Amino acid sequence: MQGNTVAILGAGAWGAALAKLAAENGHRVRVWSRQGSTTLADVVQDAQIVLSAISMKGVREVASQVHSFTPSSETIFVTATKGLEPQTICTPSQIWQSTFPDNAVVVLSGPNLSKEIEQSLPAATVVASHESTAAETVQLVFSSSRFRVYTNPDPVGVELGGTLKNVMAIAAGVCDGLHLGTNAKAALVTRGLTEMVRIGNCWRAKTETFYGLSGLGDLLATCNSPLSRNYQVGYQLAAGKSLVEILAKLPGTAEGVNTCQVLVQLARQKNIVIPITEQVYRLLQGEVTPKQALDELMLRDIKPEYQ
Repeated sequence: MQGNTVAILGAGAWGAALAKLAAENGHRVRVWSRQGSTTLADVVQDAQIVLSAISMKGVREVASQVHSFTPSSETIFVTATKGLEPQTICTPSQIWQSTFPDNAVVVLSGPNLSKEIEQSLPAATVVASHESTAAETVQLVFSSSRFRVYTNPDPVGVELGGTLKNVMAIAAGVCDGLHLGTNAKAALVTRGLTEMVRIGNCWRAKTETFYGLSGLGDLLATCNSPLSRNYQVGYQLAAGKSLVEILAKLPGTAEGVNTCQVLVQLARQKNIVIPITEQVYRLLQGEVTPKQALDELMLRDIKPEYQ
C-alpha cells in the first residue's frame, strides 16, 4: 500500500492538512494551486489518487481540465469540497462522477477543522463510495494515530452532511452572537439536523448517515467553533455587520452562503419544509434582522416532534 502518488488539488488550509497526512504516511504528494508554478497536468500525471479540495465554484472547470489529460481508469478521485453547484444543484461528487463515469469517486467529509488537524490534534473522518475497495484504499492513505478514517457506502449522504451543516453553522453563529444561551443552541442544532435529514432523503441519502461523523459530527464541530467561517458569518451578522463587509474580510470561502440559496430554491421546487434554512436565507438577503428571524422560528405553529 505504501508509495501511492497522491495529487492534491487546492493548496488552502484543508488541502494542505490532507497533503501533510498523506505525506506522513509515506506517499508521494504533489499539490496544485492556481497561484503555484506547477501545472495541473504535471500534478495529476500518473497519480493513483487525485483529491480535490478546491472551492465549489471551481470544481466543474478543474474536473474538465483534468479530463483533458486522459487519466487512467484506475485513478481514484476523492472530493473534499463542501457545497452545491447553483446552476445544476449537483454535489461535487456528482460532477466528478459525470466527468469520469468509469472511475471510482470517493467523498471525504467529517468534523475536520483544518487548523486543528494541522496541529495534529485527534480527529476522525469518513470516506464514502459505491466502490468499497476505493474507499478502503483512501482510508489507508489518510489514516494515522491522530486521524481516524471510517468507510461508508453512502457517498451522497456523507457529502450532504458536510454541505448542509454549513447553513446551520451560520444560524448557530447568530444564536451565539445574540447570546441566546445553551438551551436555544441545543434546540437549533437538533432541529437543524432534522432539516438536514429531510433534504438528504430527497437525494435518497440514508437517514442514518446524518447521525454519523459526516452529519451530526460535522454539525457539532462547525456550530461550536469560532474557527468555522460559516459560524463567523452568523456571529458577525448578529453583531450588526453587513454580509458584504463580513465576506470581504473572511479568510477563504463560507460555502454556507451559496448553499443556502441553492437549498431554498430546491425546497420551493419540492415542497420541503426547512424553516431554519429559510430564515438564514432571508437574513443573508437582508430581508429580516437576526432578531426577526428568531421571532419567526419561535412563533411557528406548534406541532409534534416527529411526524
